Amino acid sequence: MTARRWVRAVDRLMPAPMHRRLGAAVIGESYRPPVGKVGFGSLRRLTPISSKFGYDRGLPVDRFYIERFLAGRRSDIRGRVLEIGDDGYTRRFGSELVTRRDVMHLHAGHAGTTIVADLAVADDVASKSFDCVILTQTLHLVYDVRAALRNVYRILRADGVVLATFPGISHKSGDEWAAHWCWAFTSLSATRLFHEAFPPGAVTVETHGNVLAATAFLHGIAAEELSSEELEVRDSRYEVVITVRASKRPLGPDPESP
Repeated sequence: MTARRWVRAVDRLMPAPMHRRLGAAVIGESYRPPVGKVGFGSLRRLTPISSKFGYDRGLPVDRFYIERFLAGRRSDIRGRVLEIGDDGYTRRFGSELVTRRDVMHLHAGHAGTTIVADLAVADDVASKSFDCVILTQTLHLVYDVRAALRNVYRILRADGVVLATFPGISHKSGDEWAAHWCWAFTSLSATRLFHEAFPPGAVTVETHGNVLAATAFLHGIAAEELSSEELEVRDSRYEVVITVRASKRPLGPDPESP
């Protein structure tokens, strides 16, 4: 009798906790408990473990992916940099290559804000002003996403870059931005939207997450409560975070050069 058949045979005789441990030991993650034998443990609840995305437990799962993305794009964070909300990521992931930090906020009165504007109607922001725009977890809050991306393109300099992230699988926030939460994106919708605003070959879209990371994030379980190996597995069916690097100039030779 194969190991799989043997485990299935004892399923009917053993209590759920015991057969789950046995199945995992014999077969590993490929083992699927039969109907009625799934143990939800601490997850069998109608309220999340944390309603604050896991900030009260550690680093939220989505921020693990966002920070890893920005860390891998440090060389893009240079010159005059615009960040939305605050300049925390500019300070953390920028270097001596950053010559000026600007912060755009929808409302006046926030510390560090240098530009008060709605990104979708930011007509007063001068064109070709920035070398880099850090646009993390923002576009889902903007109703006119197309207008926002057109403005991002407009305010970037000729070789400027935007580093954008937005939620895929997520619960809505319960803070002041809940009333602005308009959209849920997929890698396909992100790709099509950025291709409308930026030239072909200038957009790189990636997804991050898997079923375990998505489950943990929805419950507000912190990234530190999972292993790096668990977080780093990518399953395109479970898009927890979508990241985009887009530039005004296509990758490779400049098509306008002689």
